[in-house]
Amino acid sequence: DDVRRLATEIEQAQGPEIAKMQAFLTAWGAPAPGAMPGMDHESMGDGSDQNGMGQGGMGQGGMAGMMTPEQMGRLEQADGADFDRMFLEMMIAHHEGAVQMAQTELADGTNPEAKALAQQIVDAQQTEITAMRELLG
Repeated sequence: DDVRRLATEIEQAQGPEIAKMQAFLTAWGAPAPGAMPGMDHESMGDGSDQNGMGQGGMGQGGMAGMMTPEQMGRLEQADGADFDRMFLEMMIAHHEGAVQMAQTELADGTNPEAKALAQQIVDAQQTEITAMRELLG
């Protein structure tokens, strides 16, 4: 199934990106994502401790595109074509939030490695957004 294949590809692509960002935080003495509620990417599957998309797509202090526990609950209850559609719509919003954050790093950041990673994220996630929109039809 195309949606399942794309989800696996996204997971495999984001793993190294997340590891690199965690290494940056450790090197800079900043808190790890698990210490910041709603920013633990690993917990997306169960909808727990996610800051959500409120008005304007921003959670309470979270990144644009993070799903609310309610949205994750609706996704968990869906199946078949409804699940695929909801998953793709939520992942597009999530990716758009990541692209927005990466573009902010490109515009305002000073660390060359972080800026290089931000450009990789923009390139990869814009490609994935295009693929997800094609799957939605």
